[in-house]
Amino acid sequence: MSMRSAAERMHYDVSYLSRVINGRQTPSEKLARALDQLLGTGGAFMEMLTPPSSADEAAVLARESVTHLLDHDSRYGADHIASAAVQVWRSEQRRVNASPSRSLAHLSAVSELAEIAGWLLFDANRQDEARQAFVESHLLAQQAGDKQMQWFALDLLAMQDVQCGRPGEALSITDELLTRPNLPPRVALLARTRRARALAQAGDRARSLADVERALGALEDSISLRDPAWAWWVTEPEIVGHWGEVLLSLGDHSAAIPHLQQASSAMPPEGRGTLYYAVAELTAFSAVGAWRECEVLLQRVATILETVSSSRSRARFRSAIRTIRRDGPGWLSDVAVDVAA
Repeated sequence: MSMRSAAERMHYDVSYLSRVINGRQTPSEKLARALDQLLGTGGAFMEMLTPPSSADEAAVLARESVTHLLDHDSRYGADHIASAAVQVWRSEQRRVNASPSRSLAHLSAVSELAEIAGWLLFDANRQDEARQAFVESHLLAQQAGDKQMQWFALDLLAMQDVQCGRPGEALSITDELLTRPNLPPRVALLARTRRARALAQAGDRARSLADVERALGALEDSISLRDPAWAWWVTEPEIVGHWGEVLLSLGDHSAAIPHLQQASSAMPPEGRGTLYYAVAELTAFSAVGAWRECEVLLQRVATILETVSSSRSRARFRSAIRTIRRDGPGWLSDVAVDVAA
């Protein structure tokens, strides 16, 4: 049974289950009972529970307070919940700052809260606030001696640099990451993917394509026991989607389309990821003048936007609509105006 399948059947966030399985988070009694019921293990998981220390308990409560927000983001986008994540993070930050005996586990938990808040701010297109959260997450992870969270914060900073068109800074971060000794293969693979995106934005076709091809080729052999818990989502469709984005940045829109379609087909029927790739496909099709395909995608995006609120994808959608209104036929321009309204 895959981790994602188990999480869905128990109605748990897969990232939380990943942290428990990788020893990064103490499991709750509720999870142990759910695992026993799912796997028919007759209470074996309940027997494995050990009482957490007060510091560990604080760390667990801090993490669990925002895991449902991540699930909400996957389904509905982050626009309406980013501020709630910031509130939880800042509240826990004040608590750990006021504690005379700050535990490393608690510091690490607050680092993760900052990372989660940063991700949700990123998806809500509140980029200045997201950057501050990622930087503070990295500093907290350094204080906690948590290398895995340090890698994650740096990866997210590189991700945001690519989103905001700062390829030079993204390259500095990824090159620094890739020179670190004993970097887990999957973290290196993700850094190489971010670097491919940055190189494409800088116009370096040969090196960007070489990096993304190398990342995809190394995916199957990249799994190791040293992988951080947060790397569970690095999958083939994820890398293929980045390949499509690399080709878009290089201006090779026709070649990008099958990659984006492949990544899109791996998404659930609805949710933030579905919206993201539908808008990416619309961007590519509008660039090559495939207007009938654009009409289908416009209607699809309009339907998704009834339930998903992701300002990051909305901003890109508006850009695609401007292209359609400028270059497309009149009948499609009217459709685009109606959808935009």
